[in-house]
Amino acid sequence: MALGKTIAFLGAGNMAEALVKGLLRAGVATPGEVLCTDRRPERGPELTRTYGVRFGQDNVAAAREAGLVVLSVKPQAMNRLLDEIGPALDQSKLVISIAAGVPIAAIERKVGHGVRIVRCMPNTPALVGAGATALAPGEHATEADLRQARALFEAVGKAVVVDEPLLDAVTGLSGSGPAYIFLIIEALSDAGVKMGLARAQSLELAAQTVLGSAKLLLETGEHPGRLKDQVTSPGGTAIAGLHTLEAGGLRTTLMDAVEAATRRSHELGKRFLETDPEE
Repeated sequence: MALGKTIAFLGAGNMAEALVKGLLRAGVATPGEVLCTDRRPERGPELTRTYGVRFGQDNVAAAREAGLVVLSVKPQAMNRLLDEIGPALDQSKLVISIAAGVPIAAIERKVGHGVRIVRCMPNTPALVGAGATALAPGEHATEADLRQARALFEAVGKAVVVDEPLLDAVTGLSGSGPAYIFLIIEALSDAGVKMGLARAQSLELAAQTVLGSAKLLLETGEHPGRLKDQVTSPGGTAIAGLHTLEAGGLRTTLMDAVEAATRRSHELGKRFLETDPEE
């Protein structure tokens, strides 16, 4: 789905670059339709040389020109950015925010009601085209707006639509989830080393096992319990390992981790609404 409009990325960090790379590769936009801004002038030559996109440091001019404005600064810089570009935003533009923990109401407070906003929670695997993103439309966002936002994030992985209150749970699960998986991979690799494998081999086997298992689940559509049972033969090695994992409370610990991260996301969003994080 080609968007056919100028897309401005206000903030050109790693996630913004991943989105630029993905949408150009997928044909969602042409290099001439992409305009990036960043407070670091050295980002300009990097982006223009690599992707052929345009670059500037004037957020207001970029917001005025664009039909789709992606707010891709860090949360602590969001209030300052919104104060700056607020007068350039109106109902003719679609605003997409990827700033973690910044509620739609906080954006509207700065730019006024009526602006079409879609809030998104991507994760870092978007950097390699394997992201998981949840999108939540604001009150004034249309179905066409959602389709455009989905096209942007499906260029770097998978995307789902949820109600905004559920974005805290998304943050706890897929937003923070890569950290949990990296810890699991590291632990599996350490176990392989303990059992005599070389570090490089052990890490490669652990990472590929996680990747392959996820790919198998997604492509077959099978329930994970059924796939687990296919690996687990009577009296075999897998059931012995699973027994140890259950005894150690792995399932409960992972559920508790998602719950804790969800609560923290909710707290941060509430704090953002109640105070100016730059004060």
